[in-house]
Amino acid sequence: MKIQIINGPNLNLLGLREPSIYGSEGFDSYIEKLRELYAIIEIDYFQSNVEGELINKLHEVGFSYDGIIINAGGYTHTSVALADAIAAIKTPVVEVHVSNIYAREEYRHVSLTGKNCKGVLTGFGLDGYRLALESFLKSK
Repeated sequence: MKIQIINGPNLNLLGLREPSIYGSEGFDSYIEKLRELYAIIEIDYFQSNVEGELINKLHEVGFSYDGIIINAGGYTHTSVALADAIAAIKTPVVEVHVSNIYAREEYRHVSLTGKNCKGVLTGFGLDGYRLALESFLKSK
C-alpha cells in the first residue's frame, strides 16, 4: 500500500508555530514514528507553501497511490483550484487538520476541499494523520 501525505502552507513550521494550537512536535519526527508504526505501508511525504505545487503533487500521485492524506492549511478555506484537483483524481483523499477548525475563527469553518474527500478529520492533533492511515487500512 502506498500513501502520500501532502501538507500545505506553514505546516513546515509544526513544532515551532503556535505550539498552543499545533503542539510542540515537528512533522519530520512525527512521520518517522508513523513509518515505524506502519512499516507495511509506503508513506511518502510532500510539503509546500505554494498552491500550484500542491496541485501538481495531487495530479502526480492521484491515479497511482492507494490513498492521499492532505492538510491544505489555509488553502482549505480558499482554494477552489485545490478542491477541483481533488475532485479530478481517482485516489481517495482524507483531509486532516491538526487543530479543530470549528473552534477557531469563523472563516476557518468552511472547507472548500473537504466535500471532495473521503472524509475529514479535525482537532485530533498530529494523531489525525494516524487515524487517516487507519481509514485506508480498514477500507482495503
